[in-house]
Amino acid sequence: MSTPPIDLHPVVAAVTGRIAERSREPRAAYLAGVHEAAQEGPARTRLACANLAHGFASAGEPDKAALRGTVKPNLAIVTSYNDMLSAHQPFRDYPPQLKQAVIRAGGIAQVAGGVPAMCDGVTQGRAGMQLSLYSRDVIAMSTAIALSHDMFDATMLLGVCDKIVPGLLIGALSFGHLPTALVPAGPMTSGLGNKEKARVRQRFAEGKATREELLAAESAAYHSVGTCTFYGTANSNQLLVEVMGLHLPGASFVNPGTPLRAALTDAAAARVTELAKLRQAGASSAEAPGIGELVDERTIVNACVALLASGGSTNHTMHLVAIAAAAGIELTWDDLDELSSVVPLLSRMYPNGAADVNHFHAAGSVGFLVRTLLDAGLLHEDVATLAGPGLRRYTTEPRLTADGGVEWVEGTDHSLDLDVLRPAGDPFQADGGLRVLHGPLGRAVIKTSAVAENHRVVSAPAVVFDDQADFLAAFERGELDGRDFVAVIRYQGPAANGMPELHKLTPALGVLQDRGQQVAIVTDGRMSGASGKVPAAIHVTPEAALGGSIGRIVDGDLVTVDAVRGVLELADADTVLARPSTGHAPTAAEFRGTGRELFSAFRATVGPADRGGSVFPVPAHDALGPMPDAVQTDYTDEVLVDQHT
Repeated sequence: MSTPPIDLHPVVAAVTGRIAERSREPRAAYLAGVHEAAQEGPARTRLACANLAHGFASAGEPDKAALRGTVKPNLAIVTSYNDMLSAHQPFRDYPPQLKQAVIRAGGIAQVAGGVPAMCDGVTQGRAGMQLSLYSRDVIAMSTAIALSHDMFDATMLLGVCDKIVPGLLIGALSFGHLPTALVPAGPMTSGLGNKEKARVRQRFAEGKATREELLAAESAAYHSVGTCTFYGTANSNQLLVEVMGLHLPGASFVNPGTPLRAALTDAAAARVTELAKLRQAGASSAEAPGIGELVDERTIVNACVALLASGGSTNHTMHLVAIAAAAGIELTWDDLDELSSVVPLLSRMYPNGAADVNHFHAAGSVGFLVRTLLDAGLLHEDVATLAGPGLRRYTTEPRLTADGGVEWVEGTDHSLDLDVLRPAGDPFQADGGLRVLHGPLGRAVIKTSAVAENHRVVSAPAVVFDDQADFLAAFERGELDGRDFVAVIRYQGPAANGMPELHKLTPALGVLQDRGQQVAIVTDGRMSGASGKVPAAIHVTPEAALGGSIGRIVDGDLVTVDAVRGVLELADADTVLARPSTGHAPTAAEFRGTGRELFSAFRATVGPADRGGSVFPVPAHDALGPMPDAVQTDYTDEVLVDQHT
């Protein structure tokens, strides 16, 4: 693994330094707790007899004997298995397989608990989508509950999609002294191409395809077990986690049900058991880091760089902030924006291109991406990883051995398909395709990697809606035909209704854009990894429900979305901002059904999108300004009352 040291890019170094400096106090406090827990040793040895007996009552006699003391490390399995989600169905068979692999490695394992796993693909455009972002923090709390029994020496996290992986990470970071691995399931094999799927969706939006044709296309695209193959949040999760060193090298995109997938699952269990045994024997955190020691400022910056270079999901502008905060690290949108200015876009996967993750994997996968970014000085090499010290280990790729095990060999040093994956010296575009927009409407995020250059600046009258269904109804009636406009979809933020994704707007807006209209979206909601060819200023902060300026816009106001200069402008802003807010967030009566009423407390306490959209406290630095109160906030010079309380 030895290679000549490469100078870190000055912007990457500067951003990392600023993150470390502003995080100094919360990070030190976090690590103090991690080190205290590590020094105390396995907590189960301090449990009272009745507590310990409950902890191993269901175990077999050999495991009971081991769990009485510190004879063997005990590994927690936290699983998001359910058999409705294609990505998570393979986890059904993981616990017994992992347990056997851990036993062979000299440990024991227990399923510590399960976490919910909802599918944004199923809930898209439905009331259930309003629980999606909240589910991340529920998953984090569920993970903490699973680990709270103090029976464990290390952790294996089984999760793939959307809010599930960030939630598992946030929860596990509360037990930062425990060595931890995420154990992936892999993507489904390629089905109907993403370009053709998108074409049928748009034809359906135009009334040129039947529902039967649409369902046939969707079923051909999403056709088997495994993660959906487009590069949305689920697959962004997998790539980022691997670059963070929390997967084994090359583990992210191996298909389910293959011998290599099974071998990698066994190897993950063996490696975490090895780390737990090292900790048990008194090894240092450098030799066997807990997850809270592994995830540091450099690891977070590496995740940001990987997100930008791969054209990943905009959801991670919130998730990475929340994950970092769980480790005492203060990441901001401005950090991502500055990194995006120097990190080139190296991958074209749908919606940023025609390829899917299987094509990306075949072209060189995460190993080549890490190699070219390291060689360009855009990643920190000197980090701890699950595989051992140094990120250069993640330029390797796994191969099956004759006995069914796995070994790692040096990966390709060049892309095998330049239409899908490029070296840093020959990128698809010079920047990472993610911008933070600023202006009188507040701050927003825009993903430009799939937006044609002639659509990156749109200045047009606003058409304002408080619900995506109202927009789609106006489209169906033909009211949006033949004119340029900026669709302002507001009261979609975390405090309003849980910040649902608004993917159902994309086909309709794509139709209008293809007819020659200049169209864009401005919303305090989300578009996620499926943000496509229509420019979308999303995650507008402060949101309308907390008195944000987006709630003052009316039809006809001139709005400019400029992804080139990084501005979100409003003509005659003084007049607009002097108006009272119009519209409203869902009332308590309206926020009912599909279990939404159970999450009213989340609406009242959730933080803004640029702080991670989390119900957990986020360390606030003076440079970031004060955290908003649940009832009132001082985002502007006046006191703004949360209209839904």
